[in-house]
Amino acid sequence: MTPIRRLVAIGAVAAISACAGPGQNGETPELGDFRLGHNVVLAQEPTKGPFSREATREELTTALADAIEERLLPYDGDGLYHLGISIGGYVLAQPGVPVVYTPKSVMIFDVTLYDNDTGEKLNDEPFRVTAFEGLQNTVPLLGSGITRTKEEQLENLTTEGARMLEEWLEENEEWFEPDTDQARVPFDREEQEAKLRETTDAAGNAPGPDGAAGTAEN
Repeated sequence: MTPIRRLVAIGAVAAISACAGPGQNGETPELGDFRLGHNVVLAQEPTKGPFSREATREELTTALADAIEERLLPYDGDGLYHLGISIGGYVLAQPGVPVVYTPKSVMIFDVTLYDNDTGEKLNDEPFRVTAFEGLQNTVPLLGSGITRTKEEQLENLTTEGARMLEEWLEENEEWFEPDTDQARVPFDREEQEAKLRETTDAAGNAPGPDGAAGTAEN
């Protein structure tokens, strides 16, 4: 195999691995008693990096929330855990000059995880995710602004960010040890999302795990 073909083969394997989500191999994923409850994503004052395309708060938050739900909803433990997420900054690279200047896209967001049973945060400090578009979306010598639309860049970034979030949860699996005495916690997603929209105040503060107004960093 020539060096070029070898690189192409490696890239293809990496792309498949990076894209694979929970349950896509036909197996039901397990992460202790983890089940996604509230998935609150805010972009109160996100910093737009240099040479970035413009994205609205709604575009950023909707794309990330959808990617996280797609990644985490297959986990179906009897517990319930809530995410508070704050998008701090992003770059959706504009077309650059090949070789001389190839801007990269990135999204940065902070994550706080709450245990519904105790109402407490599981991580003392927010977990920071810095997501790039990933190897499978990289074109040598060309910035993604040349080869990707804004929507494609945003999808790539949020998909990678959700994958990194899932990886962080898996690294802290001790948080999700099943309790044999715990009954399954009911959660009507549509109903709860409607309540969240009602209780989110005009400043964009996110409700905490009990529905009270707070911030994603709390």
